[in-house]
Amino acid sequence: MFQILTLKGSVDFLKHALPISIMSGILVLASLVSLATVGINWGLDFTGGTVVEMEFSQPQDLNKLRVALDRPETSGSVVQNFGSSRDILVRLQVREGIKSDDQVKLVLAEATKLDAAVVQKRVEFVGPQVGEELAEQGGLAVVVALICILIYVSFRFEWRLAAGSVAALAHDVIVTLGVFSVLQLEFDLTVLAGVLTVVGYSLNDTIVVYDRIRENFLKMRKSTPREVVNASITQTMSRTIITTGTTLITVVALFLKGGTLIHGFATSLLLGIFVGTYSSIYIASYLAIRLGVCREHMMPVEVEKEGADQPSMMP
Repeated sequence: MFQILTLKGSVDFLKHALPISIMSGILVLASLVSLATVGINWGLDFTGGTVVEMEFSQPQDLNKLRVALDRPETSGSVVQNFGSSRDILVRLQVREGIKSDDQVKLVLAEATKLDAAVVQKRVEFVGPQVGEELAEQGGLAVVVALICILIYVSFRFEWRLAAGSVAALAHDVIVTLGVFSVLQLEFDLTVLAGVLTVVGYSLNDTIVVYDRIRENFLKMRKSTPREVVNASITQTMSRTIITTGTTLITVVALFLKGGTLIHGFATSLLLGIFVGTYSSIYIASYLAIRLGVCREHMMPVEVEKEGADQPSMMP
């Protein structure tokens, strides 16, 4: 009875799996080409630069300060509020032949023209060598996370499902980085945190689907793997919609009202949530089927009891 109801109420999600997988393959290839040719627009956290935090006596128009700093020594600087409308953070890029101290003096001079009572709160310099180490360690963190996930899912489920989940996660990361490369959006530590968050979010969605697939393989004994996967995705779809919807409310609020400081973080989450939601269905589950997952792979291993092969002593 359970099997009949499940099959009748199921949606054939995998009907569109092949064309969507081809589209995803094209997106991954385009992302890799963009990353190899154009590269990523690294932020000051990775390229090095100077950060100047100032406190004004009254709220300031950021555009006025941006226009004042649009000169060869400080061009490309990022001006944003930090905490309140009176606190302003200026991020200065490294310029060849120009000392960072001279850049800081120029910023303070222009800020003084806007408000004579401005106070310099802090000045920090990030060297290019430190930036290269951060980029290397950030990439290593993503790779290690994927390897640990592969090991975890292999132990909890089965290697075919593990391969599907890791492929989906790699797909999410590559496509997200590809969009940042194509649009040349600034990539800083907040974006890296967003990418790692996407990995965890997408993994959670995939694990929920995999749990239901394992249960249904044991219950729907006469169904094909395709039917089991379609039924499992259908049963978990309401949970996916609720989780994704509530998460998007928060992320969209951060994207629209969070300010420049976390704009990259919110952007990476928006991309990752969209890509990760459909990859759990059309990448992870579909690849597991293509690798030949079936009911026998989901059966628990029977442990033979000691002496089971001996004749019974009972009369």
